[in-house]
Parts: sequence; C-alpha cells; structure tokens
Amino acid sequence: MIKKQLIPRDISWLSFNGRVLQEANDPTVPLEQRIRFLGIYSNNSDEFFRVRVATLKRMIELAEKRKRLNMHMEEDPQKILDNIQTIILQQQNEFHRIWENILGELKAANIELVDENHLTEEQQKFVQTFFDEQVRSNVIPLMIESLPQLPYLRDKSIYLGVVMQKNNTAYQQKYALIEVPSKAVGRFVQLPSAPGEHRIILLEDVIRFNLPVIFSYFDYDHFNAHVFKVTKDAELDIDNDVSTTFVEKIEKGLKNRRKGKPVRFVYDKEMDAGLLEYLIRRLSLSRKSNLIPGGRIHNYRHFMDFPNVFGPSNKSRQPFTHPALQNSARVTDIITKHDVMLHFPYHSFNAVIDLLREAAMDPDVISIKLTAYRLASNSKIINAVINAARNGKEVVVMLELKARFDEEANLEWKEILEEEGVKVLLGVPNMKVHGKLCIIKKRKANKIIQYGFVSTGNLNEKTAKIYGDHCLLTSRRNVMADINRIFRYLENWQTGIAHLKSCKTLMVCPVNMRKELELNINREIKNAKAKKEAGITIKVNSLSDSKLILKLYEAALAGVEIKMIVRGIFCAMVENKKFKKPIKAISIVDEYLEHARVMIFCNMGNEKIYISSADWMVRNLDHRIEAAIPVYDPEIKREIKDIIAIQLSDNVKARILDNSLSNNYVSSANEEKIRSQLETYDYLYQKILK
Repeated sequence: MIKKQLIPRDISWLSFNGRVLQEANDPTVPLEQRIRFLGIYSNNSDEFFRVRVATLKRMIELAEKRKRLNMHMEEDPQKILDNIQTIILQQQNEFHRIWENILGELKAANIELVDENHLTEEQQKFVQTFFDEQVRSNVIPLMIESLPQLPYLRDKSIYLGVVMQKNNTAYQQKYALIEVPSKAVGRFVQLPSAPGEHRIILLEDVIRFNLPVIFSYFDYDHFNAHVFKVTKDAELDIDNDVSTTFVEKIEKGLKNRRKGKPVRFVYDKEMDAGLLEYLIRRLSLSRKSNLIPGGRIHNYRHFMDFPNVFGPSNKSRQPFTHPALQNSARVTDIITKHDVMLHFPYHSFNAVIDLLREAAMDPDVISIKLTAYRLASNSKIINAVINAARNGKEVVVMLELKARFDEEANLEWKEILEEEGVKVLLGVPNMKVHGKLCIIKKRKANKIIQYGFVSTGNLNEKTAKIYGDHCLLTSRRNVMADINRIFRYLENWQTGIAHLKSCKTLMVCPVNMRKELELNINREIKNAKAKKEAGITIKVNSLSDSKLILKLYEAALAGVEIKMIVRGIFCAMVENKKFKKPIKAISIVDEYLEHARVMIFCNMGNEKIYISSADWMVRNLDHRIEAAIPVYDPEIKREIKDIIAIQLSDNVKARILDNSLSNNYVSSANEEKIRSQLETYDYLYQKILK
C-alpha cells in the first residue's frame, strides 16, 4: 500500500539532478554558471553511483539470499536499478546536447577548448614545456599487461587507456594506463592566444600530445588514447573488532573503501575495442554493470572550476552584515540581549567567526563547545577555537568522523585540535551527529552567562557563501539548557540517552522530533476537522519518510492547507483528488543551494515556527542526532514567514513537484516575475536602509 503512495527515493533524486541540468540549459543563466551547473550535475551523479547505486547492488545480493530463505523485500531493487539506468542514459544524452550548445556559445565568445591535434606551432612548444615542467613528474604509466593484478584505480580520477602500435604491423601492440593528475596540476591549461581570445586545453590532451615522449623507450610510432573512469562503492564498512579504537576503524574503513566494488564504468565510445574488453575483464565487470559509453570528455565535475575567462563579473550581490550587528563592536553584546537570525548567504558568515573569536579572547569566558560536520579546508572556525584553547579556555569539539567523503579531512582536524589541547569528541556508535550547535559559557560577577547558536547549515565559511541557511544566535536560558543536555550526552553517551530525553525546548533526534512533528500535524488535522484555521508549511532538502508523508496525506484529506518547498528527494505523491485542499509543492534550484529546513504550523494563527538541521528522512529522524529550535522573537518569526512567502511565490526558478516528476516550471504568464533568491536579498538588504 505504501509503495503505491510513494515515489521511489532514488528515482526522485534523479529528478532533482534533472533540475540541476535544467539550470545548465537555461539561456538566462550566465554562461560561466551554466558550465558550473554541468559540473554540479556530474559531481552529483558520481556521488549517486558511489552511494545509492552501490546500496541497491548490495540489496540485490541480499534479496537473492532472502529469496533462498523465503524472506520478503518491500521494493524490487533490480527494477529500480533498471529504471535508474534508463533515466541516466536519457539525462546523459541531454547533458551532451547542452554541452554542445555551450561549446558553440563559448566559441562565439572567442573561448575555445582545443585538443592536441589543433595546436599552433607556438602552442605546441608551450604544451611541450608545460608538460616537462608541470606534468611529467606526476605521470606514472602503468604497463598493465605485465601486472598480475590490475593496480588500484582511484575513484575520483580519470584515466587514459593507451594502445601503442607500430605502423608496419597490427600484431605488435601494448596497453598502458595513465592517471590524469588533475588534482596536482589542474584540469584546464590556458594556452597562448591572440588578443581577445582564450584557448584552453584539457590536461589529458596535454598528456596525449606528449605520449611519444612518455613511451619513447618502447619504440612505438602510433598511439591511441581514450579516457575512462571507474566509480566504486563508497560505503564505509566499520568492523566490529572490539580491540580496535573507533579512529582505527574509520581509518581501516577508508583503506577498504579503495577496494570497493566498481558500480559504474564510463568510457569514450571511440576506445579501442580490444582495450575495452580487456579492462572490463580485469575489473570483473559484467554487461549487467553500469557500462556507460560517452564522449571524449569525462569527469565534468572539474567544470565547477572552469577558468575565469569571462571578463569581470557583474555580480553586485555580496554578503552584508546583519543590521542588528552593524553598530556594535561585539556580536556577544548583542546576542546576550536579544536573538539574531542570520540568513546565509545573504548575511555575512563573519558574525559566527567573530562570535567565536570574541569568546577566545574574552577573559571571562570559561568554555566553548560546538559540533562540526563539514569544515572549510582552512577553517576559521577551527582557528578560533584553537586560539581559545591557547588562551586557557575549555574547548570541546564534537567532530563527526562519519561525515561521508569528509572522513579523512575530519581525521586530520582531530589531530590538529588534540595537539592544541582541544577535547575532541568522536561521535556515537551507529549514529551520526548532524545537529549544528554551539554553547559558550562565561562567568561575570559570580554569574554564569550562556549563549551560542543553532544552525541549519555547516560551520563552513566557504559553503556559507553559496548555501541558503538560517542560524539563530541566542542566549535564551531554555535553549542553552537543552544544548548543555545534548553535550552531556555526547560526552557520556555510554551512560544512556536520558540527557537527550530530558530536552524540553529543542526537538531532538532520535528521541522526540518525530513524535513532536506528528503531534503538530495532528493538531492541524484536529483544527481542520473543527473548521478552524489549519496549515502546514515545510521547507526541507529531502522528504522521504513514509510515516510522515502518510501523516501529511491524512492532513490533506482533512482539509489542512499544506505548502512544501523541497529541493531534492521528494517521495510524496501530492496529486490526489480526495485531498480537500490541493498540496502545493515546489522545488527551487538556482545560483545558491537551498539548504535550510523550516517548519511552520498554523496553530490557529499563533504559529509554531522551527528551524532545523534535520530532513524528513528515516536516517535523520531515527539514526542521527539533530536539533530543531523554536523561533520565539516576533520580528524573526515575521522575517522567516516573509522569506518563505517569497520562495512560495517564485515563478522563475521554482519547479512544480508532481506525481509524474515532470519538473515543469511554475508559470509566470501574465504575472510579475519573482526570482526568490534575488527578492530575498533585496528584502533583507532593505532592512539595513531603514
């Protein structure tokens, strides 16, 4: 029954990535951003295969075992996998169509990608010199036929499969692999060009041009090289060996990830047939595997960093200081008096960094405790807390080592922090700490003052420039009491979950958020049935929890007005003639990534408004530590409602979420165009001018 009422999660996710592809195809989007959206689409696809397709393949293996044991599985993973393959191939065709159009527009702007066969004499000399000085030391050819085992192939790299031959015979040939060192050198090389022109060559083409030099030892005179890449299962298997520490288990898991099974093999369709068959055999791939033929270029994720050859940017929208903080030297002085809600990327993230820097230098501050999930590479957050530790403060950082694809970076941060005397918490077994929390304690005149923040997004100054998030700075005693309870649990999780259960103000996963959400929905259902005002507005990244979706269906059947803004996964089937009021559901994909989670319950006009770190997914609600904070300040409540109203009125970048996953844009015919991210910037900026 549930299965018929829900859209499969993975199919819904592919629909979201299709919306990213729509941005790359939108002629109103600046050309450099359209190229970046192609990079984002490619990066998203890679992660999807590494995680979700790999999971489905594991489920298929499990299903076969269960079939032998007469066990039942709710969904057929093979059917979903077949559907994924069909959609991916359709999207790939659309991707290449868009890329061909973009190449034409680049050419019209005197920007051209040049391959190794179309270089001027000056450019040939430049490529030879560049290879000798920058690339050669990073290139290690692998003569794979002489190796008993195929070497480890990196998951995020691209490789050149090289076939060497002699012109006078077809019988003598050798195979070799070369990893393209994009990480060390960069994927794009700008060539000498005429004034007003930009010629760019890809790193793999620089290597192709120099193949005779690389393989001069073998005396071959014909070289054929094509790009391929392998995507592997990225699941981090943590063993149960009680003799190893959690850190050792993570480190072992990262090493084992290198051995993950291939889940996708993407290759240039012009690749030598013999080499292709050889690689498929050596990688133990089957024709059932995701073997995806493509064009000459792969790993478009690097196109997120396409060279800035587009002239000066016209972007005038820069983050600005929150008006409440503009006339104060110290953030601390303001938030100990009243709440401040920061809206990123419109407001500057510097306020968060300044708050921690102030605490690091304040002689009255006793301690700083915060959670960290994904940090910037040269994190100013970490620098601030290290300075606090050097100044004698007690500093506790909950560092989530299981943050997918950030495990290695967080292990490095662990070592750095511990060397500086910071107490590093490493999480809770079988649970991720995903809540974004901070509490600062100071003693002044024998009185303890506590303040901090709850955020929907990561403590990351780089992503705060491109992710849409909310961060509530507050000193409310009831909120601080709950943050203290959460940290008491994180520091002593072995003693049980009682500290989390004692939270009175925050909704906390996995103990009470699901229950509180259901209570709020039930209240709206009751009010609707009594012919009273009833409404629910939700903004999340993903909505896939079947219990809550069915509860929303129940609300819609009762006449509750439901509005939803969901960027990514959306498993609800909202088109149902039995609903007394139609559910409005949209997705906004634009320049900034909509990352905030907001919940508004009508409550007969006395709205209950929350911001949260948790999506409406089983993994968040039942298997992570998350926090949702109620918004009390009337002005901030009005601000949140206004921003959500702007987003719900978007008719430029909003797509309709329907049962058929059509991704149709909200119609703007005969209406004033409203692009919510621009309107939100203007709305918040006007508050400075008042």
